[in-house]
Amino acid sequence: MNTVADFNFNHKKALIRVDFNVPLNDRFEITDDTRIRAALPTIQKILKDNGSVILMSHLGRPKNGPEEKFSLKHLVPHLSRQLSIQVKFADDCIGSQAVELASGLQPGEVLLLENLRYYPQETKGDREFAKALSGLGDVYVNDAFGTAHRAHASTAIIASFFKEKVAGYVMEAELDNASKVLQDGEKPLTAIMGGAKISDKILVIEQLLDKVDSLIVGGGMSYTFFKALGGQIGNSLVEEDKLELARHIIKKAKAKGVDLLLPKDSVIADSFSNEANQQIVDNYAIPEGWMGLDIGPEARVVFGNVIKDSRTILWNGPMGVFEFPNFAHGTISIAESVVAATNKGAYSLIGGGDSAAAVNSLGFGDQVSYVSTGGGALLEYMEGN
Repeated sequence: MNTVADFNFNHKKALIRVDFNVPLNDRFEITDDTRIRAALPTIQKILKDNGSVILMSHLGRPKNGPEEKFSLKHLVPHLSRQLSIQVKFADDCIGSQAVELASGLQPGEVLLLENLRYYPQETKGDREFAKALSGLGDVYVNDAFGTAHRAHASTAIIASFFKEKVAGYVMEAELDNASKVLQDGEKPLTAIMGGAKISDKILVIEQLLDKVDSLIVGGGMSYTFFKALGGQIGNSLVEEDKLELARHIIKKAKAKGVDLLLPKDSVIADSFSNEANQQIVDNYAIPEGWMGLDIGPEARVVFGNVIKDSRTILWNGPMGVFEFPNFAHGTISIAESVVAATNKGAYSLIGGGDSAAAVNSLGFGDQVSYVSTGGGALLEYMEGN
């Protein structure tokens, strides 16, 4: 795979697909700039080569054309500070203004285009839309790992209109780090799967059972396993149509000699609220009217010991309702165990999405081996897609 490192961008206009789908608050301020910072080395390499940069991205999921809260113009001040230059902005991603600003771009300059998804053609993979975008640059760079699993106009279709096309440093690093788990993972190898639904993770779990020594399951999906095993789970989240699938995973793990660990206990609540009444119970005996919202203290210790003895760790998905501080302790505990293992020399890959947000918000981002910028993209890659 050719990357930006293999290419000289002198006097070239690089059209880069980045993933600047960052969270904004009510004042349109960036609350987590991980994805922007990840793209900086690719941008800086091109500028250092005396090239110019045209950035294209989506932000959120606008339904009916332009919306203020989804405008990429809100990223311009922060991006300008990060690059120490004034980033130009086109208030459309195609059309006369975009063409004019792109054609007038000088070496060392950066132009950010407006949100690609203001056009439904982007997600439909429309060839004419991709062709219009391609006219803005000389070289195509794909550095948007977070959307690499989508056959969208700017991520897949556009490449056919370029002779010169390379991957950015983010794309390269994501694939390198995923292979450190999938191909080269040192034993013992532990995967930690959290989140709400088995159905979201089933394909990757199936793949991982061929590679891991231990599979830790937490979060909402664990209650489907407990119900499948005959447990009383109260009002906890459950996928009734996946009970047989849960039993299949348990059986398959046993057949392959994989230690499948479910949380022994839960912090349960009498409503889905941070202020709900709480108690700690065994996961086979959650009373009616109560729901599991976090792994309990016993589970934290058991999981923590397995993680700390591991040499390779993959973590995707929180252990509870992490956005409620009273039910975030399990996820925090897992994060601390992953950091402790990494400090002892283990390799740790944090899957994107909620687990990446958890690790970054706790300030642990630089204490693990790699934090992926892609949630669904990493899972699909690990599924073998």
